[in-house]
Amino acid sequence: MFSLNVPVPGRVDRLAAELHPELTRFERIRERHTLLAKRFDTALDDGADSLPRLRERLRPLLRGVEEIDLRIAGLDYFEIPTRGPGPVVYLAIESPDLRALHRELCDAFGAVAEMEGDDYVPHVTLARGGRLDDAADLVGRREIDPIEWTAGEVLLWDSRYREPAARLPLS
Repeated sequence: MFSLNVPVPGRVDRLAAELHPELTRFERIRERHTLLAKRFDTALDDGADSLPRLRERLRPLLRGVEEIDLRIAGLDYFEIPTRGPGPVVYLAIESPDLRALHRELCDAFGAVAEMEGDDYVPHVTLARGGRLDDAADLVGRREIDPIEWTAGEVLLWDSRYREPAARLPLS
């Protein structure tokens, strides 16, 4: 399965490293940090498993996107995630640009139920699994300084290999 992700700057990785000691209470700590813009699901679109077809279909959609302005607004958690064990502790992202791109991509490729469209919550996952009380405690007592950045490219992520399969420049 492929997804379209926005790369995060080194400042986000440094923040995650700073938070690492406080995340050890959770079952899994995410070591690679990316920001999901859109999942491509073969149940919604037959061409979603073809890297060349996805690249070609994405190019015209991305042509009008100059850059994506993003801001980490704080720390939060999903009590019961749509998939996988909860809770999920994450960095909350504010970005009208990303939300607009997400809507356009959902129009073109379909929306994964309960995860995309109106249910889409831009975030960078830090950790998952464990006790809900630990997530609530961490989010309740830990404040973080906002991080702002502008993305000039997106990545087509290959979940089979857990690595970027292609980089696509914005405009």
